[in-house]
Amino acid sequence: MAERAGVSVKTASNVLNHHPHVKASTRERVEAAMAELHYRPNLSARSLKHGRAGFLALAVPAMDSPYFAELAARITEEAAALGFIVLLDVTRGDADAERVVLEGMRSHVVDGVIFSPLALSADEIGSRADSLPMVLLGEPPVPSDVDHIAVDSVAAARAATEHLVAQGRRRIAAVGRETTRGTASARLLGYRQALEAAGLAYDGTLVIGVPHVERADGHAAMQRLLALPEPPDAVFCFNDLMAIGALRACVEAGVSVPDEVAIIGFDDIAETRYANPTVSTISPDLTGLARAALELLSRRIDGHDGPAEEVRVAWTLEARETTLGVPERRRSQPTEEVPAPDRPSASAAPVDPLDPADPADPADPVAAEAGVTGSVTR
Repeated sequence: MAERAGVSVKTASNVLNHHPHVKASTRERVEAAMAELHYRPNLSARSLKHGRAGFLALAVPAMDSPYFAELAARITEEAAALGFIVLLDVTRGDADAERVVLEGMRSHVVDGVIFSPLALSADEIGSRADSLPMVLLGEPPVPSDVDHIAVDSVAAARAATEHLVAQGRRRIAAVGRETTRGTASARLLGYRQALEAAGLAYDGTLVIGVPHVERADGHAAMQRLLALPEPPDAVFCFNDLMAIGALRACVEAGVSVPDEVAIIGFDDIAETRYANPTVSTISPDLTGLARAALELLSRRIDGHDGPAEEVRVAWTLEARETTLGVPERRRSQPTEEVPAPDRPSASAAPVDPLDPADPADPADPVAAEAGVTGSVTR
């Protein structure tokens, strides 16, 4: 493979092991050679050479969540490039299931674990006896001696709320999980910081805590907000599923989005790009997150014993139609007349704005709002 790519064996090995200090052009040549030769790392040989099993564990709260499904796909891809196979463990955010991950019951078959906990405290995570290399994801309380990778939810939530303020919104609601720690707490903090910076008073009646973070939770929360004597003119949902549910509630109530209520979410799941109107959101760099997690974990597996690292992953604010409105070219697009059918038919049902079969073209989202991005810091 090195001969085909015109590089040294060491350089080819660095590409296979995802070494960060390889020129992009060199990496592309090696990857092209891998594809031409149908090269696949020999996990058994690698295990004999490095004392590895060749497997990693990925423990996440759910796989029916689009965010975690996409994250798992990115991690699996990055792990494969390093010669690892990923074994999935779904904890459902249950404390007992998360303790099983910490106690290392599977450590005899995996080389390391990437773990996104919800239920456990920093003390519990920090007191684990198992020495299996581990990288934590998300924003739970994190012990200082464990590698941790996350989006800066405070900064991103602040940017999302500031975007609503910039659109002239003054009664801005927030919808998130009922918790005093972790991701929801961080995003609530960012929301409050933006309100304070804009000179807007915090109003507890506009903050809706929900038991879960599904579409139904966003739908129910939006119904409560619309029933207030003075409803909000904007809503920041702490994830996209709740934003989709909130949008549906507005459709059912005859409330125009964004003319009467603007909506922004978090995660940039695919559904936001194909809803009608398209949903504004915070888009985390999942590829960067997966790559950083695998780089950290593989170094620990190779014996690196330096201090624990804290990595912040890039994000972008994607300003779309639920905050900016539908572009004029779509508003003024003529509707093609369809000939009446030969047989009698019922009156056409109204188009569902969330139905992917809507003939409007929602696949052209407004470009990301210029200059509103996060950054990777260590």
